[in-house]
Amino acid sequence: MTTTTTDTTVTTAETVLEASGVTMRFGGLTAVRSVDLTVRSGEIVGLIGPNGAGKTTFFNCLTGLYIPTEGKVSYKGTVLPPKPHLVTKAGIARTFQNIRLFANMTVLENVLVGRHTRTKEGLWSALLRGPGFKKAEAASHERAMELLEFIGLEHKADHLARNLPYGEQRKLEIARALASDPGLLLLDEPTAGMNPQETRAAEELIFAIRDMGIAVLVIEHDMRFIFNLCDRVACLVQGQKLIEGTPSVVQGDERVVAAYLGTPFEGAPGAEEVAEVEAAEQHAGAAAAAPADETEAETETETEAEAETEAETTEPEATAEVTDETEATDEADADADATDEATAEAEDAESPDTPEASADAESDSTTSTEGDAK
Repeated sequence: MTTTTTDTTVTTAETVLEASGVTMRFGGLTAVRSVDLTVRSGEIVGLIGPNGAGKTTFFNCLTGLYIPTEGKVSYKGTVLPPKPHLVTKAGIARTFQNIRLFANMTVLENVLVGRHTRTKEGLWSALLRGPGFKKAEAASHERAMELLEFIGLEHKADHLARNLPYGEQRKLEIARALASDPGLLLLDEPTAGMNPQETRAAEELIFAIRDMGIAVLVIEHDMRFIFNLCDRVACLVQGQKLIEGTPSVVQGDERVVAAYLGTPFEGAPGAEEVAEVEAAEQHAGAAAAAPADETEAETETETEAEAETEAETTEPEATAEVTDETEATDEADADADATDEATAEAEDAESPDTPEASADAESDSTTSTEGDAK
């Protein structure tokens, strides 16, 4: 991937931080990939990128919280050990995206905690409280009060940290980091959750820190803040450095705009991975479609077979019904014939038109007349 750098001015400023080929993997996930970054003394450098770009992971690699899978991190020419307290002792301090103050300690005590890497007194010195310990304690107290005055919280030195407003808690965290006398200060979203007035105050504070000769590397999502503040800006996208240059150049780069708006661009980091995922999805879809087609064909065949079976079953039933109707008709005809015969016989029996019946009738009549005469 092409990285654009437009800072062509020759400078003799000392290189404070040099990160070379920093890569951080978590199993199969590559959160940071081959990132190079340089910060010089008295310079403010911004690190931007959409959520999930790997900015905080990169910070953790710089400060010893993570041991990079590949690459190295150097401070003033010396490779840093992968231990946070040793990184702080070397001269790099940081703040966190989520405030991590000691809530039940006073404002002054929080700043004094940041002095532990600059004091040499140990357990026995603290228990015996000898002259050396008292002298170191007084020096730490004086330095802490200077820092509280620097951020404007000297009048709240005895207040509990949890009782401070949100913006002042952010300032206190910066003062605690400055208590270690760093040469490089790393700020992870120092204006997150602040209103415009607090953001402006934080901007002025960072400029004042730069004027003290301390280099600053800052992560921020507030683009107006970052472009007004920084001398150079680097943009991370999907763990890779997309571009590095002056704020005007980075702000006008269409790839940066596309990364923040979610619009893909040609050659975007991760494009190959996206293509592989799409190909796998298409392959899986085709594999799923083939059994579905076979199932549909089998279903159609089964449906046709069932229809034929039903037709065969229906034909005998229809034939049986026709036969039954025919037999019923024949029986009805037979009954009708029998009825006609019976009717005819009855009529013949009643009819006097036959010769035999007429003779019998005449004989009976004659006999009856003769009897009456006698």
